Amino acid sequence: MRNSLTQKQKTLRMVQLAMLVALVVVLQIISTLLPVLPGGVSITLTLVPVVIGGILLGKKGGFVLGLAFGLIVMINCATGLDKGAVVLWNENALSTAVICLTKGIAAGFLPAVFYDLIIGKNAEQTVNSKRKFLATLVAALSAPIINTALYLIGMWVLFNDLATSVGVNFIAYALVVFATANFAVEFIINIVLTPAIVRIVDVTKKKIK
Repeated sequence: MRNSLTQKQKTLRMVQLAMLVALVVVLQIISTLLPVLPGGVSITLTLVPVVIGGILLGKKGGFVLGLAFGLIVMINCATGLDKGAVVLWNENALSTAVICLTKGIAAGFLPAVFYDLIIGKNAEQTVNSKRKFLATLVAALSAPIINTALYLIGMWVLFNDLATSVGVNFIAYALVVFATANFAVEFIINIVLTPAIVRIVDVTKKKIK
């Protein structure tokens, strides 16, 4: 399917990618306006269109949407729109940019990889609904896991000295982020929206054909 597209289909997919990138930007800006959760972390609503794009448009689409996600997060850090992350940017802009871009790209690219692995190459026509739902569920739930895990790894590797200097226990901070703040909310959002994602993907794929 993805390897034998007509010019019309290619144009449609480019339009879809552009629309999803715009949605990523808008949702991430909205996310910065939401209250900051314990641990100084903002909730992101952006992973849903990133996952949808990765499923619809493949690994390249997921990569582009993940990059857009990472870039807008980085811009929000640099401009101070993200109140929780501006401190990190002021401390070390390069390290903050590395974290933003790495976790963003991975959260877009890897779920698309997982989806393709479960569906199988060129199996869209024959795969049953349960397998398709499982592939979508894995893609949707892996995105917040990857996003939060790489954020924490980046914080531990690049900002552990800063945390120690201000008396922050990194293990306690990680538990706050994972259990009560960013990760839990994003994970629940993606679980709730998985059936809707499946429906959106099915309808859109029919229009592409």
